[in-house]
Amino acid sequence: MLLGTATLVTPGSTDKANSSSAAVGRGKTVFQQKCSVCHYDNSEQKKIGPGLKGLSKRGTFSVNGNKISDESLKAWIENGDQLMPPFKDVLEASQIKDVIAYVKTL
Repeated sequence: MLLGTATLVTPGSTDKANSSSAAVGRGKTVFQQKCSVCHYDNSEQKKIGPGLKGLSKRGTFSVNGNKISDESLKAWIENGDQLMPPFKDVLEASQIKDVIAYVKTL
């Protein structure tokens, strides 16, 4: 019987990590094409809209103080507000999901 060091891999764990990093990459591309006109991703400084660096760490939206979650980000992106146009007719649902994955890494 041979005993040695083995790497334990949870089924799907590498697939999930790979799909997560792929989603972040796709989200960054969409962000640069559609969102960077108004938002910085590498600064908290306001451009036209607020800078999004550290958004997840802040935990609340700077505009209204509401808690940040995947659902609240999705609603904000889809519906916009008085200062931000809605993107539900501009971006596909999968693109919005990817942008959220990217923004959460900032």
